[in-house]
Amino acid sequence: MSKQGKRPLTQAEKRNRLINWLWLLVSLAVALAVWFCLSIGEKTARSFPFIPAVIDGMKTMLDRDALLGDFTSSMISVAMGFGLGFVTALPVAFLMAWYTPVRKIIEPWINFIRNIPALAYAPLIVIMLGVGRAPSVVLIWICTFMTMCITIFHGIRNIDNTLVKAAKVLGANDMDIFFRITLPATVPFILTAVRLGLSAGLTTLLAAESTGAQAGLGMRIRTLQTTFETNAMLGYIILIGIIGTLLNTFVDFIERRLTSWQEKREEA
Repeated sequence: MSKQGKRPLTQAEKRNRLINWLWLLVSLAVALAVWFCLSIGEKTARSFPFIPAVIDGMKTMLDRDALLGDFTSSMISVAMGFGLGFVTALPVAFLMAWYTPVRKIIEPWINFIRNIPALAYAPLIVIMLGVGRAPSVVLIWICTFMTMCITIFHGIRNIDNTLVKAAKVLGANDMDIFFRITLPATVPFILTAVRLGLSAGLTTLLAAESTGAQAGLGMRIRTLQTTFETNAMLGYIILIGIIGTLLNTFVDFIERRLTSWQEKREEA
């Protein structure tokens, strides 16, 4: 049997790709134009220095041997917090969806805690765990857990119950239903939860690393704020945005591989 290669792109697909790239370039140009206008504005120039000043600020942080250490420390904290959030959110979400008593007990508290800003209870975690990496990891874990748990839970609840009932009529047990129906149907929602969880982990960095962390992107932003080093501070903020964009692109790649069977809505 001969191996089949990739299907060649049609002219319409090539044209759509080109149009998408053109729109991306237009978007980038507009963003740079707005940034430049802010960098020369009388009231905004200090807060939004333009690209050369930001690059100089990042070079300064490299010369201080701070940038690589901050980046590494933050990525370790996010990876540990997100990992804990995922491995705890997945089973809790399934238990909430399958068993009403579990949902009645846990769901109100998830909805209560996820509406509280992380910065509000960060000092309590520091008092409990002390300074260092542990408070940052715990804070990121809490935020990612809340986000992913509720997303996966609602995804499971949206599964067509007719399929489950039909499987039970045919003699399937809970294990069969879970692995053959529930889990495959939930994969898109799990990937959405992963995307939202990664975003929650990054957006929590400032609160997490202001809790006595010795290094990290969030900690450094707070430090640079106190010394009014806006060049480097803006550079760190942009770096967090770049990291988030790359992680989101990676999740999109995984999603295309795992959910290629799913029907997609065609864009106009």
